[in-house]
Amino acid sequence: MKKNLFDLFLEKILNVPLWVKQAIYIKLMKEMQELLCEDFIHNNPENILATFVPTLTFKGKTELMEHQYGLDANIYNFLQGCANNYSMLEISLNTFLSMEEVAKYYELCLEQSFIKVPDSKEIHAMAGFIAGKFRIGEYFKQKEQITVDQLQQAILTHKGLVSTDNPKKFGEVMLDLGMVTEADLKAVLILKEEAKKRFILDSATVPKTETTFSDEKAAFEKEISTLKEENIKLKKKMLQLLELVKRNNQ
Repeated sequence: MKKNLFDLFLEKILNVPLWVKQAIYIKLMKEMQELLCEDFIHNNPENILATFVPTLTFKGKTELMEHQYGLDANIYNFLQGCANNYSMLEISLNTFLSMEEVAKYYELCLEQSFIKVPDSKEIHAMAGFIAGKFRIGEYFKQKEQITVDQLQQAILTHKGLVSTDNPKKFGEVMLDLGMVTEADLKAVLILKEEAKKRFILDSATVPKTETTFSDEKAAFEKEISTLKEENIKLKKKMLQLLELVKRNNQ
């Protein structure tokens, strides 16, 4: 990850005229309002998973340098992103992974104590939810929006509706019980769905940089090709890593 693709992407946007930025801002603001995400961005910008920067532990730094466990290359790319002080979004763009995949690597590294537990309960809950570690009810409990007793109440209510003529999803049950708002529920479900998408910048949109090495471009293209090939094997590798975590927890 020699180049921060997000910085190059932002540079391209920030260099457009102000009147273009105004039009972009209005479009984005309307979309955030429609997706019920505007209030969260204004009130909790420090708790947005995409901008969160994971911190390596001593164990994580050691593994990055020595590769003692012989893990998947994407794990080391994730750890290198942490070492570069990259946010989750920047790690995603520079490794060509979706946010869902990055969240899964984040959880695996957290399980292995390669990175520090975040101070933000929202970050911890959102990463676990997007990675598939937490279900919707556990997500709201982890961020302390509902209590353990409330979660148990919702579980019992949901079980009672499963076999009826009016079965409901678990989130709808929490909504009916007044534990969460429609905006809370819709925003987090949209984020989870959007996290499955990959955002790979078209190379034509990335500005060329000056270099004193004639073969750097070829090396960078080779690095991209290698990462894409590794992503094809992602499912198989992920199962192996999950099995490793399972054995360590036994």
